[in-house]
Amino acid sequence: MHAMNWNAFGTFGAMALKQMDRTRQARGRMMERAGYGPRPTPSTTVHREPGLHLRRYGAQAAEGPSVLLVPAPIKRAYIWDMAPEVSVVRRWIERGYRVYLAEWEPLEEADGRQAFGLADYADRLLSVCRKAIEADGSGGKPVIAGHSLGGVLAAIHGCLHADELRATILLESPLHFDAAHCCFNKLVAATPDAREVAGSFGQVPGAFLNTMSALAEPQAFQWERWTDRWLSLGDPKAVATHLQVERWTHDEFALPGPLFGDIVESLYRRDELMRGELHIDGRRIGPQDLRTPLLSVVDPRSKLIPPAAVLPFHDAAASARKRVLHYEGDVGVNLQHVGVLVGRNAHARIWPAVFDWLDGMMTS
Repeated sequence: MHAMNWNAFGTFGAMALKQMDRTRQARGRMMERAGYGPRPTPSTTVHREPGLHLRRYGAQAAEGPSVLLVPAPIKRAYIWDMAPEVSVVRRWIERGYRVYLAEWEPLEEADGRQAFGLADYADRLLSVCRKAIEADGSGGKPVIAGHSLGGVLAAIHGCLHADELRATILLESPLHFDAAHCCFNKLVAATPDAREVAGSFGQVPGAFLNTMSALAEPQAFQWERWTDRWLSLGDPKAVATHLQVERWTHDEFALPGPLFGDIVESLYRRDELMRGELHIDGRRIGPQDLRTPLLSVVDPRSKLIPPAAVLPFHDAAASARKRVLHYEGDVGVNLQHVGVLVGRNAHARIWPAVFDWLDGMMTS
């Protein structure tokens, strides 16, 4: 589509997609009334400003190290704390950490059009989180842990502020966008500059992102979900988690236009972070700037974020201490991509291994 077509589409298509967002959100609220909403751990607000709600979980007087959890800036953050038995937040608390979560919040339309690009999320807002954690009385540097696009933000922040972090943990985070392994490559190549697309929307509706994702990788976003539902039928706990994740999938919100444009153009189209050519607030960064201890979790079966989208960055990082963990999947997680956060196997095997690695790093 050329510019005129996108402008015309922006006039009518954006209205339709935003209505689809409202319809999906209403369906999600119906599922919540049916008992499939989140059951979160009590939290306290540490800081709040447009786009960001920093939560603290657990006792303020806890003496352990801090961790900053970074969700993807697309759907609600409670996938990290969906229910007590599959809450990553609770696993960190149980290991004695002071747990902070950077909950991204929807922006007003004017803010979503004019600001809030990659530099705002990966640098400015996460720096605000770090400073708020320090002011909250936490001792020492925090661990930063991010999932999916949240892991991209965490990795960029680690490149910019390696000396301010204890360690970096990246969970199925796409960091190398090689044409041979990126499922979105053909879609990106067939579209105009994403900043033009974003300009036609203002803020990019969640329904648009869902549609593009399903077109790019139907197996992960469609067939795997149906398969997981059938495999879960004999296990009430698996069915419950599957439906809780289904409720969460209806809880997306619009992505700020500048952030969408930066992600698609700088990362997906030009692979600037992996190439060491990503410019953030006047600095040029790449994996050679990530010097913190680094742990990456990959799913060897994934076509959405295959190991080839993660391991080259992991290998190229300047970290002196590194480890890769392989997540082998779960039944009852709806989307395998979020299984590392809500899957029973993940909570039984992956997270204990993460904590053992951190413990070994801190005592060595």
